[in-house]
Amino acid sequence: MKKLIVVLTVLITTGAFAQNKNARASMEVDGVCLMCKTRIEKACLNTKGVKSAVWNVKTHELKLIFDERKTDLKTIQSNILAVGHDTKNLKATDEAYATVHPCCRYRDEAVKDDHNDGKEGEKGDAHNH
Repeated sequence: MKKLIVVLTVLITTGAFAQNKNARASMEVDGVCLMCKTRIEKACLNTKGVKSAVWNVKTHELKLIFDERKTDLKTIQSNILAVGHDTKNLKATDEAYATVHPCCRYRDEAVKDDHNDGKEGEKGDAHNH
């Protein structure tokens, strides 16, 4: 009986620590400027359990640190979609996309061209309203 209690205690304790307090992940998120960066990072940071969210304007890579005991990638991704930004695997609804500022319409080729016209420092990355 004593062995059984010890084994159960070990199993329960191991299960409790299976989720990572500081999980790291990255995903691709569409956007074109610093306004997008702010919106994407804010959507992540407003998700309970997200400790860090850094989105790169040029590479579109979002790097996350979050507590798996409080949230998961699916929840974080849902919050990104809700503010109008597509991820590599999922597309934001047209209604959510319509809420982004006209300069942030990353699905529009003309907007993408405007941000990538070779003037990254002047227009692309520094494009902030």
